[in-house]
Amino acid sequence: MTRATSGGGYGDAVGAYIEQFERSTTDPEGFWLDAADAVQWLTPPQRALDDSQAPIYRWFPGATLNTSVNALDRHVAAGRGDQPALLWDSAMVGEKRSYTYSQLLDEVAAFAGVLAAQGVRKGDRVVIYMPMIPEAAIAMLACARIGAVHSVVFGGFAAPELATRIDDARPVAVVTASGGKEPGRTVEYLPLVAVAIAQAQATPATVIVKDRPQVPGSAADHAGWLDWDEQVAAADPAGPVEVAATDPLYILYTSGTTGKPKGVLRDNGGHAVALSWSMRNVYDIGAGDVWWTASDVGWVVGHSYIVYGPLLVGATTVMYEGKPVGTPDAGAFWRIIEEYSVAALFTAPTAIRAIRKADPEAAELAKYDISSLRTLFAAGERLDPDTFFWAAETLGVPVVDHWWQTETGWAIAANLRGLEPMELKAGSPTVPVPGYRVEVISADGAPVPAGTEGTIVVRLPLPPGTLAGLWEDEERFRSSYLNAFPGYYLTGDSGYLDEDGYLYVLGRSDDVINVAGHRLSTGSIEAVVAAHPAVAECAVVGIHDELKGQRPSGYIVLKSGADVDEDTLRRELVAMVRDEIGAVATFRDVTVVAGLPKTRSGKILRKTMRQIVDGDDYSVPSTIEDPTVLDALIEQLGG
Repeated sequence: MTRATSGGGYGDAVGAYIEQFERSTTDPEGFWLDAADAVQWLTPPQRALDDSQAPIYRWFPGATLNTSVNALDRHVAAGRGDQPALLWDSAMVGEKRSYTYSQLLDEVAAFAGVLAAQGVRKGDRVVIYMPMIPEAAIAMLACARIGAVHSVVFGGFAAPELATRIDDARPVAVVTASGGKEPGRTVEYLPLVAVAIAQAQATPATVIVKDRPQVPGSAADHAGWLDWDEQVAAADPAGPVEVAATDPLYILYTSGTTGKPKGVLRDNGGHAVALSWSMRNVYDIGAGDVWWTASDVGWVVGHSYIVYGPLLVGATTVMYEGKPVGTPDAGAFWRIIEEYSVAALFTAPTAIRAIRKADPEAAELAKYDISSLRTLFAAGERLDPDTFFWAAETLGVPVVDHWWQTETGWAIAANLRGLEPMELKAGSPTVPVPGYRVEVISADGAPVPAGTEGTIVVRLPLPPGTLAGLWEDEERFRSSYLNAFPGYYLTGDSGYLDEDGYLYVLGRSDDVINVAGHRLSTGSIEAVVAAHPAVAECAVVGIHDELKGQRPSGYIVLKSGADVDEDTLRRELVAMVRDEIGAVATFRDVTVVAGLPKTRSGKILRKTMRQIVDGDDYSVPSTIEDPTVLDALIEQLGG
C-alpha cells in the first residue's frame, strides 16, 4: 500500500516532516505524549493510547483537564489577559466588538454560571442554534467550562433538521438568538426553534435567547424562555469542572447517506492536544498571531479553527459575520485582513471563486494593504487548479490546500507550514499529516500502485482529536467507518497518491454531496422531493458548480397521469426543500425524466448520472437493469 515514506521523493528539504511522520507511526506513544505537553492538565497522562477495546480507541486514558481553562484561564494567568482573544466584525449589522482574554474569560464564566443555575451539569447536552455572533463562541466555551456537551446546529437549517438533532441529543437546554442576517434577508430563529421543539419528542427544559435588536423576536414572546442578558446580569460566575480526557466535549451532526444525521463525538483531551499541535505545525500560528477562519461555528471548521484551535495556543481569532462578496463588495475579505493585520486566512474554495467571479482583475484588492498575510489556507472541498493559481498570483502568498473531514476534526493531509513547508502542487493537499497513515486501496482491499485511483483509507488507530465514535450509536460507527476494511478507517473519498507521496482527493464515493463546503445528504433531499404528490420516484445527485463546487440536481419521474408543468413543479420542489432542509441546500435544478437508471438490485446509478451531467467519462455498470433507460437519459441530457 502506498504511503508517504522517506523514499517518496519530496525534494531536498524534508527532514523535519519525515522525522515527525515516521516517529508518529513507529512511536505513537512517545510522539503524542510529547505533543500533550502543550496542554495544561489537572492529571497529566501517563500513557497516550488505550487500545483495549480495539478497533474503538481512546486517547490519554486516566488524564483530566478542562478545555476552557486551556483556551482562556491559562493565558490570563500567563500575563496575556490584555491581548485580544476574539475580534468580531459584522458586515451585516455594521458592528464590531473586541474581547481580550480576560474579558472573554469573564463572559464565558458568567454564561457558564447561567447554565449551571438552570441545572446544566457535567455530561448534559446543550444545543446551540446561533448566528455568527460572539455569544455563539461564548456558549460553546461555557459548556466546556462546566463539562456539558454542546451540539451546535447551523443557523441555516430548517425546523425539521433542528428537531431531528434535538431528539437525538436530548438536550437539557437550547441556546439561541433572535436571528441571523443574510444579504437581503433576515432569518428569524425563534419561530423555527418553537416549531422544532414542538416537533421533537425530547423537550429541553430551558431555552435561552440572545436578543439582537436588528432581528424581530425575543424571549418575552415565548412563555418560559429566558433572556441571555438578564440571566448573565444576575449570574454567579462558574469555575471550571474537571473532566476526563475521554469525556465528550461536543456532538456535531454530519449528513448520513440514510438521511439520518450522524452525531460525531469529540473528546476533550485528544481534541486539545491535536488542535494545539495543528495550529503550530500545520498553520504556523502561535500566541499573539491574528488568525481568521472565514467559516461558521455551525460547521466543524468553525469548531476547530474559529473557537478552539486559535484560543488553545493563545492566538487572536477573527469572527466575521458577512460574505466574501456583496457585503458590500468583493473587497470584504481584504478589508478584514488589513484592519486586523491577519497573518493567515482559512476559507473555502467557494469564497475564493466568488471573489474571483465578482472581481476577476482584483481591482478591490488594490485598495487595501494585506502585507500582514503570510498564508491562505483552503479546505472544505476540492481546490481546483484555476482557483489555486489565481489566488496565488493575485495575493502573492502561498495558497495551501488541505484535506480533512467533520469526523477527523483536523487535517488528514496538508502542507505543514509550521513544521516544514513543502512544494505546493495544484490539486493536491500535499502529504499525510503525522498521525495519519493514509493508504489507497482497491475495492477488494488490495494495494494500488502510485497514480492509480482507489479508496482512501487510514490505518487504525486514528490520531487524537478525531471522532471518538457516534453519539449513542456504536453499531453505526462501526458500519459507517470500520467494517468495510478491517483495521482501517473508511474516509468515503476516492483518490490516489502520486510517485512523490502527494495525495489527490477526487471526490466522495458515497451519496453525500459538498455544497460550498457544507456536506448535505442527497437522501434527505430526495425524501423531501419524493413527498410531492406528483413525484413517483426521484434521484438527487451532486453536479459540478463553478462557484459552490457541487450543487444538488433533481431528476424526477412523474406519477402516471400527473398533471403539472415542469416550471410549477420546480417552484414547488424548491420551496419544499428550502422549508425542510434550509436554503443552505441551494436546490434549484429539476429535470423530469422518463425513468431512472438502476442496478438489478434496485440501486440508482447516481455516480453514472453525475458523470453524464458533468460531461465526464463514464462506463455503464454490468449490473444495470435496463440499458435503454440510461440511453434515453443520455439523449435527454445531451451526454
